Order: sequence, then structure tokens, then C-alpha cells
Amino acid sequence: MSIHTPKIDKRVTLTTIAKMKGVEPITMVTAYDALFAQLFDGEVEMILVGDSLNMSFLGKEDTLSATLDQMIYHTQAVCNGASLPLIVLDMPFGSYTTPEQAITNATRVYQETKAQAVKIEGGKERAPIIEALTQNAIAVLGHIGLMPQYLRSDGGYKVRGKSQKDIDQLVEDALALERAGAFAIVVEGVKPEAAHAITEALSIPTIGIGAGSATDGQVLVWSDMFGFFEAFKPKFVKQYLNGASQIRKGLTRYRDEVKNRAFPSKEYSY
Repeated sequence: MSIHTPKIDKRVTLTTIAKMKGVEPITMVTAYDALFAQLFDGEVEMILVGDSLNMSFLGKEDTLSATLDQMIYHTQAVCNGASLPLIVLDMPFGSYTTPEQAITNATRVYQETKAQAVKIEGGKERAPIIEALTQNAIAVLGHIGLMPQYLRSDGGYKVRGKSQKDIDQLVEDALALERAGAFAIVVEGVKPEAAHAITEALSIPTIGIGAGSATDGQVLVWSDMFGFFEAFKPKFVKQYLNGASQIRKGLTRYRDEVKNRAFPSKEYSY
């Protein structure tokens, strides 16, 4: 049985998120435009402008060809639609290979959008980059576990944390990102016991996706959770709406009414 929780009525900040660890689960969804961002405004603490848009809305096979220009464009739209959630831009593949490059590109993000943070994939090898960003007043959301930008080098999407050795590695990565200044970490595609170990080891929040319920929050891609993306459905996705079916039903009614000259009737004419 679900309990209706009150809407969010004030701006969410990094301090808000930090104080939620161990107190109240954090809710986060993706968004890519002003229309849906407006619908999500006041409903979730965080919005991620994810490079998942490359697959969900551009029809690509993976996230790797997303560009910084695309991410900035979509983040501008999201920021126009939502004013309350903490908005995070997903730094695309190849945009943060060195600390200098990361600073240059993330500075563009801050100058050209109202995003409050950027997200970076990678473990302890990314710590110097995260530290460089945070020392230059750019907030960073880390991302470990299954990392879509590592798809080709990892040989596919693989669940992490299946052994104690791998759990220890994930915890080591998470602690390195925390020390580097990350304000929270996305933990994707790991066994629940691994997510629990990571969450317990950190003083900053963890946000899970396909990581069980032990994390400090959850994130889902909106087109997955609302049943719009039909190419595949990951095991961890719960569909809260059959969006594609509802759209098709509505479109069929529209087509039939136009063909039968039932629309527009006098009610919809000047």
C-alpha cells in the first residue's frame, strides 16, 4: 500500500540533498524538455538531463554519440520548465577526459544553463577530475557500477557486485569520489548487497538505479517508467503507466474522427 507524500514546495539545493541521507529517500527522474520538466516540477527532488536521450529520443543504440551542445540545449529546456528540483546535466562521453577539458566544458554548462551540478561516470580514476571541478565551484554527481559510457570497453552492460572482491572495489571507488568532493553518487546495476555496502560506507547520499532498495534514493528514466520506450525494458524498471498504449489509443480516436468527419465538430470550430 502506497502512502501519498506531499509535493515539494521549495527549491531543492545541494544542502537539501545532503541532509536527506538516512532520513528520507531522494526521488530523481530524467527529463529532456520543458513540457515534461514542468510536469515533474514539485514532484521529485532531482531531475537528471541524462545522455539516455540519445537512445530514448534520437533512436541511437547507445549514449556515446551524445554531444555537449545537445546536453546544454536540453538542459536549457528543462531549466525553463522546472524551478524546484535540483537539475543535473549528464556530461557526455569524451567531454571530461582530462581535468582541464572537464573544467572548460563544465564551465560552459554553468554559464549557459541553470543546472546546479554535472554528472560524471567512473570510479577512482575519475577522482582527480571530480576534485578539479569541485575546487572550481562546480558540483559533481558521481556514477559507479554499470556505466553506459563504458559499454564498449566493458563488453556490454554487466551487473556489478557479484563477488566480495568487486564489492570492495566499488566501495573503494565510491570513497574516492566522496573524498574528491562529489555531493552524491549514482549506483547503477549492482547487486543489492553491494549497494548496501556502498551506502553504509559513505557520508554522502547514494541514488540507485537497478541497485535494490538500500540506497538513499532512486532514479529512473521517465520514458521507461511511464512505458513510452518499447525497444527494451530493463529488469529493474517498474512501469507506472502504459504510456505508449495510451498514446496509440488517443491517436486512433483522432484518426477515426478525422476520417469520419466527426472532428472538428461545432464545439471545436469558431
